[in-house]
Amino acid sequence: MSDETAKQIAKMNDRFRLNAYVPCFGPPAVPGHIVCTAGIAALPPETQISIRADVADFDDFTEDNDPHGEHDFGAFDMTGAGKVFWKIDYYADKSCATGSEDPADPARTFRVLTIMLASEY
Repeated sequence: MSDETAKQIAKMNDRFRLNAYVPCFGPPAVPGHIVCTAGIAALPPETQISIRADVADFDDFTEDNDPHGEHDFGAFDMTGAGKVFWKIDYYADKSCATGSEDPADPARTFRVLTIMLASEY
């Protein structure tokens, strides 16, 4: 994958995370949905809101957590929850039956953002 393609994917992943909780009228610019694990769902609502805000705002990408430059994974500590992981996976469509052949093309990619406690990994 070229550096330019990785930058395109990173830009879409950032946009997807940032706009995931913003009401959208019409089709989203970056199609996808969000999944939270049982551990996240069991946390108090205030903690869940803080976690989702931190996922949306995450920008601490390094060579260790983002070796391909796609901004598709992050980890952070959250008071009351411990270590939190988030990951974006790419599928061909919303059935999530097959992987996307071109994550840089939003017309051919459906993103799934999974948020979990590190202890659930």
